[in-house]
This record gives sequence, C-alpha cells and structure tokens, in this order.
Amino acid sequence: MTVTDTLHINRYVLSELSTAERRRLLEQRAQDNLEAVEATVRTVVDAVRAEGDAAVVRFTAEFDRATLSPSEMRVSEAEFEAAEKLVDDNLRAAIARSIENIGKHHRAQLPRQTWMEEVVPGVLAGERVTPIDSVGLYVPRGKGSFPSVMMMLCVPAIIAEVPEIVVCTPPGPDGTVDAASLVTARLCGVRHVIKVGGAQAIAAMAYGTETVPKVDKILGPGNQYVTAARRMLAGVVNPGPPAGPSESVVLCDGDADVLTVARELLVEAEHGEDSAVLLVTDSAELADGVIGLLDGLVAELPDRRRANCTAVFANYGGVVITASVAESVDFVNAYAPEHLRVLVRDPFELLPSIKHAGEVLLGEYASIPYGNFSIGVNAILPTGRNARTYSCMGVEELMKRSSFAYVSADGARRIGPGAVELAAYEGFPAHEAAARHVLERVEKADAH
Repeated sequence: MTVTDTLHINRYVLSELSTAERRRLLEQRAQDNLEAVEATVRTVVDAVRAEGDAAVVRFTAEFDRATLSPSEMRVSEAEFEAAEKLVDDNLRAAIARSIENIGKHHRAQLPRQTWMEEVVPGVLAGERVTPIDSVGLYVPRGKGSFPSVMMMLCVPAIIAEVPEIVVCTPPGPDGTVDAASLVTARLCGVRHVIKVGGAQAIAAMAYGTETVPKVDKILGPGNQYVTAARRMLAGVVNPGPPAGPSESVVLCDGDADVLTVARELLVEAEHGEDSAVLLVTDSAELADGVIGLLDGLVAELPDRRRANCTAVFANYGGVVITASVAESVDFVNAYAPEHLRVLVRDPFELLPSIKHAGEVLLGEYASIPYGNFSIGVNAILPTGRNARTYSCMGVEELMKRSSFAYVSADGARRIGPGAVELAAYEGFPAHEAAARHVLERVEKADAH
C-alpha cells in the first residue's frame, strides 16, 4: 500500500497477488454484506404487509424524520407546481436536454412487436412483445438528490408504454420531495409519485397499501436496506436487476492523461464510502502519477465527499498494476464493473475484448458524468460483478415476450408423429394421447 500525507491508497501489483488475494480484490463488495440489516428489514416488511399505510407512515417518521399522514404521501399537483418555481431555467434546460437524449437512445432499443416464421410447411411460430402492466420505480435520496435517476427510470418506462408507473422517493424532514426530481418526473410524463423511501417503499410496492399500488416489478438503485428488501421480496414481486453501491474501473495505458484519470476515479468514489473504484493500468509510472495527484484533489472536496473518497481508497478502491493491456482487460472482465472508463490509444480496437461491464465509455472525452447525465445511455447498471449476467437498464426490462404458434393440418402431419414419439419416451400418456388424437382428426378430415 502506498501512503500519501493524508490519503491511504491501496496499490496492487497483479502478478504479485496470491490466488486468495486476487479473489478478495475481485469479490469485496459492500452490498453482499446485508446480514447486519436483514433483521431490521424483515421487521419493516412484515409490518407493512400487515398494517399498510400505518406502518409506512410510522417508518417514514422513524427513518426519514418526516411526519406525513397517508393522505399526504402522494405528491399533489400543487407540489408539482411549487417544484417548478424552485428549479431555475438552466437546470430545467439541462434536464430537458438529457431526457431528449435518453429518449433517442431508448427508442432505438424497441424490439419488433410481433414476428413469426414458417418453421416447416404448415407450422407458424413467432413472438409478441408487450409491456408489463405496472412498475415501481425507486429513486433514492439519502446520499444526494437524483433527478438523473428519475429520468433514467421514467423515460424507458414511458417509451415501453407501461400502463401504470409508480415512483417512490424519500421525503426530506420537511415532508417534501426534491424539486428537480419532481420537475424531471413531470417532463417525462410521470405524475404518480409517492413520498416514501427505504425498505418500507419496497414492501409497499410489493404488497400494495391503501395509498401505494401493488406493482409487478421494481426497478432502481438503493442503499443496503433497499437492496435487502428487494432480495427478501423476490418471491412476491419481480425485484429487477441488482443495483447496489456505485463502482467504477478506469482502464488505461501509459498514454492516458494523468489528471483526467485522477478526476475520473473520484466520480464514483464521492458517492459513498461503500463505493468501489479501481485504476487498472499496465503503466506503473502513470499509476504513481495518479496517486500523486489524488491527495490534493480529494483535499479540495467538501467534507462529506472527501470522507467518502478517503474511505473508498482505503477499502474498496485503489490501483491495480498489470503486465500488459491484455492482462488489464482480463482483470476487468473478471471484475465486471458497473462503469468502465477506457483511456487507451485505440479504444475501439479494445472494445471487442471487453465482455463484462455495465457500460463502457470510450476515449478521452467520454467522461463518466457525461454517461451519468447527458449522453443518453442508461446509468442504472448492474453492480457487484452482476454485469457478467445482467444488462444495463433499458426498455427490455419493462417488456416481456410471449411466443405463439399456429399449426395447419399439413403441419400436424409433419410434426405430430415426432410429438407422439417423444411423449411416449418421456412417459407422459396424456401427452401422447392428445398428440395422437389431433393426428386422428387430421386423418378423418382427409377421409372426407
């Protein structure tokens, strides 16, 4: 480990790590340590299921220090109007531009609504794509205000044409919702916003209460209480893909700009002390240059963000030095980061080798904040190595596929005998009889 005056930065040389040390580096994730909050979350979930709004109101007062009656939980039209007056024109314009870009990107994701093909003469097989009936979107607030999360969730839901969209977001102690987030929801076309957060919000959307509708699926990031509640309620509601504490990897070679690398590392580090941030490079010289800059850059941050960065670099962050760019890519694929920033001579040449990452931002100008706010790609991404099997948030998370088929008499003649044989082999006599019955009907029709 390299120690600067006030900032401790983990420094790993990949070739010198034992198998166990490498495994720890890959697998250390705060969101997996949920045991400490599971008892509290279970109490909340059980109470919301049994008591509905009464429990939600009680836990909102306890955890968010906001006193609300059930009738005050839903954001009113007057509150939307008040929020509009609190957001200046520049911020509103920035939100509108981002929503436009997010819309362009996500409309390109829309699949064909219906397709079919003739698999053999007389047998048609296809699929239909339809939106889910209802979705609950969770927009956190504990570590800041997140109109960006509101837009990343609401825009795909609107484009997917989900009939019922419900947003839950925590109130402040004064009982109000972040004004920019309300303006964002309104610009997206979403008006059903509930002032409730934490595990109680997840439980309310999973079970339904007098005020909070029961939904089919829940999407959005959250803290360990939200993550634990979603896991706990997986049998009650589709909890959506995992989205835990922030994480990023900056992958670069020796040509990268040192200050750019250092600033990109701080982007996700300032989110919270449970974030995970790594620089992965084959250049020890560049790594040392970045380490030399970080102490001063962290010192410039406000107290809360400085404390977050300091904790991250001592725990879930640091510098990984590899023997080559190829080894760097292998490490990144094993790590499967949420955000991957690529700063190498030819990023597009490297792109085909990158298999596991929530998003890949290429080149010296594709800053992580541009991805978080303005490019149009979705910033709600799988964390905790889940990018190996989960995808970035998109319209497909809000849609489902149903297969359909049509079989003519000629088609039945072609596929029926095989179905009879397989049903008999697998020992399902009712299957066999039904398949044989259809063939017999075809034969009778032919006789006439």
